[in-house]
Amino acid sequence: MKGLRAALLGSAILLAALPVWAVQPDEVLEDSVLEERARDISAGLRCPVCQNESIDESSAEIARDLRLLVRERLVEGDSDVEVVDYIVARYGEYVMLSPNFDGANRVLWVLPVLLLGAGIGLSVVYIRGRSKAPAPTEVGLSVDEQARLDAILDDDRAD
Repeated sequence: MKGLRAALLGSAILLAALPVWAVQPDEVLEDSVLEERARDISAGLRCPVCQNESIDESSAEIARDLRLLVRERLVEGDSDVEVVDYIVARYGEYVMLSPNFDGANRVLWVLPVLLLGAGIGLSVVYIRGRSKAPAPTEVGLSVDEQARLDAILDDDRAD
């Protein structure tokens, strides 16, 4: 009996860990090929309300509208690329979970690498500059400065 309870509890935990899809039964297309395409497209589109959550996973009303729009476009005969282009044209490139590597996005992809390289380069230059600087003990004192230093040290020793 304990083994059965443990197995049921383990199964329940595993089922709870599975992703929760927010697609409602009334949204599912009868054509399984179109439905699979819709799921693939929906998995790559971000919900405008929920950050970093696909419209397939989101239960927000706008995500439902987008899921229905994807299915509507597929039923009308659009290709996957045409559907994504249509949604991006309406909602902006923000709705793509993996933005394209073109236009202004190149700056967003490349800039962190460039800044990291510049930071490393500046650090190397700074460290090399510090190692070439003369040590304080290597700086020579003038005769007057040395005499004043000796006098101060003699006064301190006398006290």
